[in-house]
Amino acid sequence: MNIISHTAGEVQIAEVTSDKLIIETAEDGLDLLGNLYYQGFDSIILDEANITSSFFDLKTGIAGEILQKFSNYRMRLAIIGDFDKYSGKSIQDFIRESNRGGRVNFLGGVSEALERFAKV
Repeated sequence: MNIISHTAGEVQIAEVTSDKLIIETAEDGLDLLGNLYYQGFDSIILDEANITSSFFDLKTGIAGEILQKFSNYRMRLAIIGDFDKYSGKSIQDFIRESNRGGRVNFLGGVSEALERFAKV
């Protein structure tokens, strides 16, 4: 796992990259959040390829658990990728609602995420 540090205004952003899954369980999400939070980061960018596919099946509850942790810690998260492949109405509604709320965003790429975080 690699961490690329970005700054947008006063916001410290961790872009986390890996060629492996980083989040397979809700506990993995909490570990990542805690690790980066204590390193002074305010926001995280994570590629959807580094998150278990179960996250995008809302019936599993993994997405809700992880996103609740991010909300509790007031840590912003941008998941980047191509979300059109998730054709279910529930997941598309979830993505749309998350993007409206601002704490968690599903975006197309790193530059879009950095731009979003700069608007804090």
